[in-house]
Amino acid sequence: MDRDDLAARYRRFADVEAAVASPQYAALARAVAEDPLVLDLLLDLPRIKRQPNLLLAVLRLLGGVPADGAQLHDRVAADGDRIRAEILTRATQTNEPARAASLLPALARVEGPLALVEVGCSAGLLLQLDRYGYRYATAAGEHRVGRQDGLLVDCTVDGELALPADVPQVVHRVGIDRNPLDPADPDTVAWLRALVWPGPQHDARLARLDPALALAAAHPHERVTGDLVEELPGVLAGLPDGATPVVLASMTLVYLDDDARAGFAEATAGVHVLAAEAPGVVVDVRPDPHDRVVVSLDGEPLHLAAPHGGAITPL
Repeated sequence: MDRDDLAARYRRFADVEAAVASPQYAALARAVAEDPLVLDLLLDLPRIKRQPNLLLAVLRLLGGVPADGAQLHDRVAADGDRIRAEILTRATQTNEPARAASLLPALARVEGPLALVEVGCSAGLLLQLDRYGYRYATAAGEHRVGRQDGLLVDCTVDGELALPADVPQVVHRVGIDRNPLDPADPDTVAWLRALVWPGPQHDARLARLDPALALAAAHPHERVTGDLVEELPGVLAGLPDGATPVVLASMTLVYLDDDARAGFAEATAGVHVLAAEAPGVVVDVRPDPHDRVVVSLDGEPLHLAAPHGGAITPL
């Protein structure tokens, strides 16, 4: 990747991923694409650390969202070493509980009780999906699922989709991550809050994140540190008898190379896999112009979903 490639990546982030979700981040990404100083800092990092959302989250963590491209430039010029160190230490471990609403209709197809294994789990908020309440807005009216006296996740359904009558029974939960996050740790909370994009959904996302982290801290899951392909066989072998294993992957497999994806497929052979990944990562569907993810169960594409949750469109 040269400077022109990296600049094009930031322009694509601005035009496709952030244009609606975060106009402020879109403007900053366009500024980065025109800033040789910032591009040089990024090109000095490993390829996987050059992501726009990682750079912007680190800037937010260290001093708030820059007001504009000029302020971003000045902060990189004055504090480049600390920014570089944080980027190398951190990872984009966004944990958005609203994604659970797009997973629930697919998960309802699996007979329980369930043992959930999430790869790339971050703080494991999706492992708590049975403890959330859901409010689906459909053409036929409102459909509520789960408890309604705690965290309530809203989701719009654009089309015909069979919605579950209840949340699943989950009897075991395991999260695998190279750096699993502790939802009870203040540094984890600060980083996950920094990963929330400024924009029209900012306040609503934080209003979900904070109670979801509190739930996860009160009901800790088993955390496994390591490579997901290497750790999966042992984790699956250790699940309790009488529970149906389901492996969850949400915006995780996109970061794996072809060999690792093949290893994941081999490790999960014969096990239910519920994925919410970009088109082409798990299932081959045409690229989506709105940059939505494809929710699939055992390789069957079911519906498209907004990357941070909140809306699903049946395929």
